[in-house]
Amino acid sequence: MQGKGIAGKTAYAAMLIALSMLLSYVEALLPISVGLPGVKPGLANLVVLTGLYYMKPGEVLLISVTRILLSAFLFGGLSALIYSLAGGLLSFGVMLLLKQIKGFSVTGVSIAGAVSHNLGQLAVAVAVVENAKVLYYMPGLMIAGVAAGSVTGMLAQTCRRYLTSAAGRKDGE
Repeated sequence: MQGKGIAGKTAYAAMLIALSMLLSYVEALLPISVGLPGVKPGLANLVVLTGLYYMKPGEVLLISVTRILLSAFLFGGLSALIYSLAGGLLSFGVMLLLKQIKGFSVTGVSIAGAVSHNLGQLAVAVAVVENAKVLYYMPGLMIAGVAAGSVTGMLAQTCRRYLTSAAGRKDGE
């Protein structure tokens, strides 16, 4: 993480958590309805995805889990927490693994993360309702995951270009 010492790292992590929560809130305000429950653009994943390329995995995981916990506490509840944690943890693991494999672009990693997030939530839904009929949502959720992951991946790639460019400049330029 950026900054020196624990205070700098804590401030940097808090800023990224706040940014991801802000993106979650903006996402909740967007009037998107595709006829499937729980389908969202996944804008908060932009912070996690970009962080995977600049930070230690444990730091990014901490930011992701903290954002999920705070968002569930503020906006969702226990049910939202369970679904979000399942999707978020599976997504994080898949993205971390694929990021390390040559041949996967940022967008490819993002798509895999979005699809796996939906699969994690679908697995929880099957367990909660104790009925595999919930799996009928899978094709629609996979399409939504590919679409959302593509957009998030392209945004993350743009962020990476700006961050890399900014890091290459000297102070005062």
